[in-house]
Amino acid sequence: MDAAFFKKNGENAKKSIYIEEKSTKGDVMSLIFSLKEEVGALAKALRLFEEKGVNLTHIESRPSRFKKGEYEFFIDLDCKDVTSVEEILHTLQKEISGTVHELSRDKRKDTVPWFPRTIQDLDRFANQILSYGAELDADHPGFTDPVYRARRKEFADIAYNYRHGDVIPRVEYTEHEKKTWNIVLRELKTLYPTHACLEHNRVFPLLEQYCGYREHNIPQLEDVSNFLQSCTGFRLRPVAGLLSSRDFLAGLAFRVFHSTQYIRHKLSPMYTPEPDVCHELLGHVPLFADLNFAQFSQEIGLASLGAPDEYIEKLATIYWFTVEFGLCKQNNETKAYGAGLLSSFGELQYCLTNKPDLRPFDPEKTVCQKYPITNFQPIYFVAESFEDAKEKVRKYAESIPRPFSVRYNSYTQTIEVLDNIEQLKNFVDNINSEVGILYHALRKLQ
Repeated sequence: MDAAFFKKNGENAKKSIYIEEKSTKGDVMSLIFSLKEEVGALAKALRLFEEKGVNLTHIESRPSRFKKGEYEFFIDLDCKDVTSVEEILHTLQKEISGTVHELSRDKRKDTVPWFPRTIQDLDRFANQILSYGAELDADHPGFTDPVYRARRKEFADIAYNYRHGDVIPRVEYTEHEKKTWNIVLRELKTLYPTHACLEHNRVFPLLEQYCGYREHNIPQLEDVSNFLQSCTGFRLRPVAGLLSSRDFLAGLAFRVFHSTQYIRHKLSPMYTPEPDVCHELLGHVPLFADLNFAQFSQEIGLASLGAPDEYIEKLATIYWFTVEFGLCKQNNETKAYGAGLLSSFGELQYCLTNKPDLRPFDPEKTVCQKYPITNFQPIYFVAESFEDAKEKVRKYAESIPRPFSVRYNSYTQTIEVLDNIEQLKNFVDNINSEVGILYHALRKLQ
């Protein structure tokens, strides 16, 4: 069985490679940034805070666990002057540091958690993985394989060095890797016609035609990303391992899917303890090329922006039981559309038997459901359709306590926070323009 993207909170905390968020008093921000081991590098970085009059209340350092010759610095700072702090973070990331990650701000009840406003903001957290990446746990199939571990570091380096707008580096996969892909693809293709949803089966031949989906060829992320952008505006971004639920969902708001590029270990071709390129390309990608499913996925991401922590956990649970392990009704039959099912030969067979408990998809009930992460799911939720699931998630999102609404502007690739009359007027003007186009198109059809 393929493990899906999210892990339970306890496991995330245990395996986190970063210092956990701390409760704070007053207007305090915690962040991590990395610096190369160069004379004067830290002094140059700290001078930015001094020049803006921003007080540091705590600082500590450690050697980087990702890049040799770099150090990571964890700091608490006074962030009363938000504008100055944002300017410092921008300069720090652009001119001095390779990585800047904001861990937390003041935890007061009226404080809205930080969220990305532009698609470039995804650079700020895309490398802050919770587990795996170049490091593997002792129970991982490749833990005792030095060749596999070195290979995983190559993939991790690609993800760590990637920035928005870059071309995703092409990978020359080894014969062992191609063989593993071949086994997985060949087995799954025998089940897709009878077990996968219509949208998956409609798109898959297009991926074979345009993206190199073949038994002896692992597709390149750049080619697949370009294909998705031409279909729905979704794109892939390489990631080294598991992101936090908040960060991963935020990417979906911009129609960005953080995708791994490595492949599972050759000794366990039908199992992976974490998402790999088989899971991403065979499970997720086909559905992201469908307009309705793409919109549904983005709705979950938009609902997460600025949401309190407890609602992030609930949205992650909705994601788990839909995008990862969702079933839907089509032509009076139940079909699989979740990526965890479509990339797992064993669970794709199991989910449509009479063994699991199938329940109607209802976000209010779904968010309360516990789930295993290493075994087949005992419970699945069945949506009437993607459109029905989207409307239910949208309605559920209205219950999330945020002092604003958000809208994705696809022209500028930014998140617009709708919290004043002027912004709402602009939004109405855009809607009126679209309605006008619709009206004229209908008249011509008549």
